[in-house]
Amino acid sequence: MLPDDRVLIAGAGPVGLTAAANLVRAGVPVTVFEAGADLSTESRASTFHPPTLDMLDALGAARPLMAEGLTAPKFQYRTMRHGVLAQFDFAAIADMTGHPYRVQSEQSRLTRILLEQLRSQPGFAIEFDSPVESVSQDSAGVTIAIGRAGRSVTGRYLIGADGAGSAVRRALGIAFEGFTWPERFLVVSTPFDFYRVIEGLAPVSYVADPVRWRFLLQIPGLWRVMFPIAADESDETALMPAFAQSLLATVVPGVSHYEVAHTTLYKVHQRVAKTLRAGRTFLAGDAAHINNPLGGMGMNGGIHDAINLTARLADVWHGRKPDSVLDLYDRERRLVTKEYIEQQSIQNKRNLESDGVEFGQRLRDIAGDPARTRDYLMRVSMIASLQRARELGVQT
Repeated sequence: MLPDDRVLIAGAGPVGLTAAANLVRAGVPVTVFEAGADLSTESRASTFHPPTLDMLDALGAARPLMAEGLTAPKFQYRTMRHGVLAQFDFAAIADMTGHPYRVQSEQSRLTRILLEQLRSQPGFAIEFDSPVESVSQDSAGVTIAIGRAGRSVTGRYLIGADGAGSAVRRALGIAFEGFTWPERFLVVSTPFDFYRVIEGLAPVSYVADPVRWRFLLQIPGLWRVMFPIAADESDETALMPAFAQSLLATVVPGVSHYEVAHTTLYKVHQRVAKTLRAGRTFLAGDAAHINNPLGGMGMNGGIHDAINLTARLADVWHGRKPDSVLDLYDRERRLVTKEYIEQQSIQNKRNLESDGVEFGQRLRDIAGDPARTRDYLMRVSMIASLQRARELGVQT
C-alpha cells in the first residue's frame, strides 16, 4: 500500500472537524469524509464546558461560537417541592480556565464555524455524500472504501469520528462495551419564557424528582426541556404533541399550551469501545464512547479526544516523537472516560431520580465549603478529567 500523505477523518461533526482544525493548524494535511449531503442541522449537544472553550479558543472558534451562543456562568439544582437546592458559579474556578462559564449553543453552530475557517486553509479537503463503508490497513497506511461503489482512498492514518453507529469501529471489529438504559429521553424545545414564571431560574437548571425529573437548558431563542420516558411508555405515545404538552404542563403549575418548536426522542447508552487505537486507525467522540447527556459530557469529551489525539499525531507526523506515543491516546482517553465521564454522568442521572432530600443536603454542604465547591466545579466542568488524563499519560 502506498498511502497518500494525509490523515483521513470519517465524520464532519464537532469531533471530526475539531480534529481536522487542530491537524491543519499543525501543518498536517487532512481529508474529511461526511456521509451526509451537508453538515448536520440536528439540535443535539448544546453545552460547551470551560476547558472545551479554552481548546476551541486556540483554534479561533470560541469567540464566534460565543457570539452565536448564550453564556451561562451559573447552574442550579431544584425540586418542585423544595425549590432551589443549591446554585454554583464557575467564577470559583476562574484561575483554572480562560472561560469560567458554559456556552449554550447547538453543536451545528460549531461545525459551521470550523468548516468556514477550514475551507480557506491549504491541506484541507472535505467530501460530502461520502460514507466510510470499510477499512483495511497495513504497516504503511490505511485504505477506506467510500460509499456503496466502494471507491478506495488511502491515507497515512484514519480517525473514526463517525458517531455511535461508527462504520469504522464495526469494520475494525472493536467491541462497544456497556449497556442501554431502559428509559429514553425526550427533549422538548420551546420559545416560552421560563424566566417570567420561575423565580431565580438559572440558564441551566436540573429538577430532581423520583417519578419525572426534568432538565431545563436555555439556548439562543429556545429552552430545551428534557424528560425521562419510562420503558412502558411507547415511542408513539412519547412523540404525540399532546404528550409533550402534558409533560410541559408539569414544569410550572397553572401554565399549559406551550408553543413547541420540535421534539426529539432518543435511546440512552453508556458504552466505551474496548480500544481507541487499532494500528493506524483511531476512534474519537461517540464512535469511541457514549453516555447519558446529563452534565453535557459527551460532545465535550469527544472534543477533548480530538485535541489529545491530533496533538500526538502532529508530533509523530513531523518526526518530533515516535509512533509509540500514539498508544497514550488510548490509555488517557479511554480510561478517563471510564473513570470520570461515565461515572459522573451515571451519578448525575441517579441524583435527578431522587426525592432531592439527601441529594439536596449534599449539595448544600458542598456549596457551603469553598474547597469542596472548587473540587465539585472542577469535576462537572471536566477540568478534573483532563488532569487525570495527563496523570495516566505519565504513568509507566
